[in-house]
Amino acid sequence: MDLDAFTAVHSPQWERLRQLTRKRRLDGAEADELVRLYQAVATHLSTVRSAAPDPVLVTRLSDLLSRARVRVAGTHEPAWADVVRFVVVTVPAALYRVRWWTLGVVVVCLALAVVAGYRVATEPDVLAQMGTPAEREAYVNEAFASYYDPGASFAAMVWTNNAWIAAQCVGLGITGVWPAFVLIQNAVGVGATGGMMAAYGELDLFLQLIAPHGLLELTAVFVAGAAGLKLFWTAVSPGPRPRSVALAQEGRALVTVAIGLAGALAVSGLVEGYVTGSALPWWLKIVIGAIALAGFWVYVVVLGRRATQAGLSGDLDADRAGEVVPTVG
Repeated sequence: MDLDAFTAVHSPQWERLRQLTRKRRLDGAEADELVRLYQAVATHLSTVRSAAPDPVLVTRLSDLLSRARVRVAGTHEPAWADVVRFVVVTVPAALYRVRWWTLGVVVVCLALAVVAGYRVATEPDVLAQMGTPAEREAYVNEAFASYYDPGASFAAMVWTNNAWIAAQCVGLGITGVWPAFVLIQNAVGVGATGGMMAAYGELDLFLQLIAPHGLLELTAVFVAGAAGLKLFWTAVSPGPRPRSVALAQEGRALVTVAIGLAGALAVSGLVEGYVTGSALPWWLKIVIGAIALAGFWVYVVVLGRRATQAGLSGDLDADRAGEVVPTVG
């Protein structure tokens, strides 16, 4: 097929369809014309794909048909089926794809926390940087435990703060700097606090109060940081895809990660608000936190593996994300 001749013959129809999709109001005759042109251009796209699959023309016609489809059928109304699919398929797929990045982040952050805690607990000069003796004693004996005030308002405050941090790690991940800063700050901060508690003989209290909610909360922060770093690496090394396409695809998928983490952080916020500071036995508090963490990873691994094996990544469907120019590799 002579693609230039085909384009020259049908361009007036494509242009007319484009004009109709941009009109704010259509009368009866224009609406009928829109439907006829939509059907005709769909046939044209099918012909191009089968006979002369020029990626530029395919993208142009696909975008035109996508706009026309909205005018013909109306905007998509979300249904409960969409919500269920998003929670059961899209979110776990996006989380599953960053699992190895998350593992790497966990290893590095745990190492930083252990080193920071050990130095604070064993080196007086480092411990002195945590505050004056009176300030340290007040924190260990009163402030640390009293922070965990059971109640809905505390749980909501914790959730919104942590969800905002996670969203920043993902949204500003392309810089590479912000997620690394957040991860290092959290790892060193938690480790140093544990080290100070250990220096005053209260390491058991630290673990009892940090473990119930911290297992899931810190995991969510690690996942957010890993997602941000993955986006940064996509900008550095996009692979066979054009850099703009790779960033668009990964960016949309990682926004899904941020939404999923908001749900995980809501659970950890409830645990922190109602379990950590409660009168429950310490062992039961830790069991509840461990169950929450295990539930998160079962959700990610079981549902995420199934979704990725089906070819999903957490990105938008093709009809919502738009056509992508084919690439080799």
